[in-house]
Amino acid sequence: MSVVIASKIQNNPKCHELIGRRDSLVWTVSAFVCIIYIGFILMIAFAGSFLTQPMSVDSVIPIGMPIGVGVILASSILTGIYGYRANQVFDPRTHEIIEEASK
Repeated sequence: MSVVIASKIQNNPKCHELIGRRDSLVWTVSAFVCIIYIGFILMIAFAGSFLTQPMSVDSVIPIGMPIGVGVILASSILTGIYGYRANQVFDPRTHEIIEEASK
């Protein structure tokens, strides 16, 4: 990529909008993941006896097990949301900006 094209891309208002939207999504998803993980770690640290209780009288599965699985699933879903947005919104917009700068 030439310096001229790179300069056109950097000066394009659509590029600045794209960066802002992407950064907003990245920070939001990252915050949710951190809150979920830190919350789970804090539960382990301060509510360990609750997490080790069986789910029911006849169960050998502790309450913490489905909560832990939920943490993993939530992280996977949030990663999927970011991947979907990146592929469906951000990538086409990026190609559009590059196309405009190449003309």
